[in-house]
Amino acid sequence: MELAISSKMETMFSSLRFRLFLITIVVLVVAVGTVAFFASQSTSNQFRRSMQGVLNYPNLSIETRIGAINKLIVAKGGERTIWEDLQVLTERMEHTSQARFVIAELDGSVVADSAGELIGEQINISLSKPFAVFLIEKKPVLAYMVPLEDYSLTTIESQFSTSVNRSLLIAIGVAGLVGLLLTYFLSRSILRPVDELTAAARAMEKGDLSQRVTVRSKGELGELANAFNAMAEGLTRLEQLRQNMVTDVAHELRTPLSNVSGYLEALRDGVVEPTAETIASVHEEAMLLNRLVDDLQELAMAEAGQLKLVRQPVSLKVVAEKAVQSLKAQAAEKDVSMEIYLPDNLPLVEADAERLGQVLRNLLKNAIINTPSGGKITIQARIVDSQVEVSVQDNGLGISAEHLPYVFERFYRVDQSRARTTGGAGLGLAIVKQLVEAQGGQIGIDSQVNVGTRITFTSPIAGS
Repeated sequence: MELAISSKMETMFSSLRFRLFLITIVVLVVAVGTVAFFASQSTSNQFRRSMQGVLNYPNLSIETRIGAINKLIVAKGGERTIWEDLQVLTERMEHTSQARFVIAELDGSVVADSAGELIGEQINISLSKPFAVFLIEKKPVLAYMVPLEDYSLTTIESQFSTSVNRSLLIAIGVAGLVGLLLTYFLSRSILRPVDELTAAARAMEKGDLSQRVTVRSKGELGELANAFNAMAEGLTRLEQLRQNMVTDVAHELRTPLSNVSGYLEALRDGVVEPTAETIASVHEEAMLLNRLVDDLQELAMAEAGQLKLVRQPVSLKVVAEKAVQSLKAQAAEKDVSMEIYLPDNLPLVEADAERLGQVLRNLLKNAIINTPSGGKITIQARIVDSQVEVSVQDNGLGISAEHLPYVFERFYRVDQSRARTTGGAGLGLAIVKQLVEAQGGQIGIDSQVNVGTRITFTSPIAGS
């Protein structure tokens, strides 16, 4: 139980959603905390400077205050709001000095108090001496001024800072809550494609290669979704090729194995005499099996990068002439001519001579098979940048455009029936492609139906 809880906790802490929440919280705390700190410091400093100006403001003379009150009495005399206006005036006078002002009637009833605490209460007027006597609504009132010894800058600043800090804390809390809510909803929209990718990947792990994800954006997640879909397409195609390969290998092996088995059973039962012709037929079928196995092994080694190559400066002309000579009889049987057109100044290429010859022989064999009687095959070459471009061209049947992207794949046949009657297993061009790329070259094909096919490959110039 404890291990399960620990595993769940570890999964939660390592999840992208939790990390987004954590990063957001840290950023909010640092950003808002920094802003709050500097705002508090700046506000306190500005408040201190402002209050110093107020508290250090020269005290107005008694005559000035008396004049202000008399001015109010003259202006507001007889009006019902005079007492409220008198209260406002006392409060204003307190703000411009370090003193508290109280105005009371002769019986001690307070009618105005700058601190707003004694209005309507009774005070003992004999304990202090008024600084002035005024007549308001035919009533004499006494004005008192009490110095405020504890009215210091530190006290005011402390109260102000407390209020500001309280407001900042509330703002931080609200900002943090809003940030977490935004992170939650944004993380859902951001991580939804990731969750879909994860679910699709797990389904593919179980063998469902039909999984695809919807591309919802053009950003990084969109590119990831496109890459996943491309990978899924590739895996689907590879799986289809694997299944086709198994089927094709089984088919290619079945015919010669059946023939060999039939001959051996016939020999065992005495139905057929062990003549030289019979033994030759069995040997031919065995050689077909041997070639198929060799081709498969060679292709697998090439795809795995395990081919042993002896790359050295090689004369393309010499290799091409040997390849043409080795297939001269086969071409003559179909009345197909082969010509070599190579420039005299063609440089040596960096290649494995045996493998380069194998490439040319495979291409020539393929061209001979696909070229009708009376046709022509040419080998040409030219220098392109730091490589030699070699082309093998025929004027045979040609290949339609829909087949061209797949001709270099293993076991791919443009014409299934014709390929099997000629003994081809669909491995020749796949092997050629791997051999060319293993030696640092590239290969391509151009073809038109009833016009011919041109296969081009490159080989690095020696010393380049």
